[in-house]
This record gives sequence, C-alpha cells and structure tokens, in this order.
Amino acid sequence: MRHPFRTLLALLALASLPALAQDTYKIDPVHSEISFKIRHLLAKTSGRFTKFSGDVKVDAKDIGKSSVEVSIETASINTDNEARDKHLRSDAFFDVAKYPVITFKSTSVKEVAKGKLEVTGDFTLHGVTKRITFPITNAGSMPGMKSGTVVAGFTDGVVTLNRNDYGITTYPGALGDDVAISLNIEAGK
Repeated sequence: MRHPFRTLLALLALASLPALAQDTYKIDPVHSEISFKIRHLLAKTSGRFTKFSGDVKVDAKDIGKSSVEVSIETASINTDNEARDKHLRSDAFFDVAKYPVITFKSTSVKEVAKGKLEVTGDFTLHGVTKRITFPITNAGSMPGMKSGTVVAGFTDGVVTLNRNDYGITTYPGALGDDVAISLNIEAGK
C-alpha cells in the first residue's frame, strides 16, 4: 500500500518549482500571412510567401525577455502569376537554389505603448544580414479552436526594406527599390 503522504509530498514538490516565465508559440502558417508590395512601373504588385515557420516566445511578466525566430522558404513566393514567380525564384532575384531561406532572429522586443511592440533582430535575405526593427501589435492570447490549446496573435507588422541593400538589383527604375513587408501572425501552444 502506498504511503498517503508520498503523493502529497510529490505534489508539494512540483508546486514549489518555479513556473516557466516564457510561453512558446509555434507560428501557424495556415492562419498567418507574410506578404509584400513593390512598385512595378507606375502601380504596385503584391505577393506572399506560403511556406514559413517559427517560434514566438512570450514572457508576459517581462516583455523584453520575449523573442521571435522565423524561417521563410524563398521558393514559396507566390504572386498569383506562374511565369513571374518562376522569374522571381531565378538568380535574377531570390536565387532560391543558392539562398533557399530568409530568416529573422530577434535581438530585442520592446513594448512602446499598450499592446504595441517594436521587434529588433537580424534579418537575412539573399546571403546578406542586416539589423532591422519593425512595429507590430500584440493582439493578445485566447483559447484555441481545439480543446486545451491557446493561440496568440501579432498583427499589423509592417517594415520597408530596400532590396538593393540585399543585392537584389534587377530592373532598376522599372521596379521600386523599397519593398513593404506585412506580417500578420497567429501562433499556437
């Protein structure tokens, strides 16, 4: 027969362990979007990446201890035009054979207003790494659609990059130098 106090002692021991301060959320690519816009001649052309993954670690007690890591498959570029997408995958643009992944790894997360974050980190595109900062809204967290799950949302993230800074210089003048990137992320734990 078990000693009745062993179970109680085990529970007390578990309760005395420090709780993890960070919650880790996996980005849900089905309910998230990484998209872009660039000027083509006089109008804007848009597209998105359809294959990406990453982790968002949220420290609710100290948001500055939070972090983000994202990996985007360059071959997953989709502008709803097969011929253009093939050209964008070529060595004239993304050179997906040589640079199959775009990455972002945060170095700091700062809350600048209630629910408004600035995320700074190392962004690598086309073999070039630069430190960038983008604003994003922390939409909070809530129970997910599956029982026992929790989702977090990060919306309205926008950053503008100069494609020339990353060695993508094809069609100067015909294509704009600035590329506006939008992020809307839902992640689950």
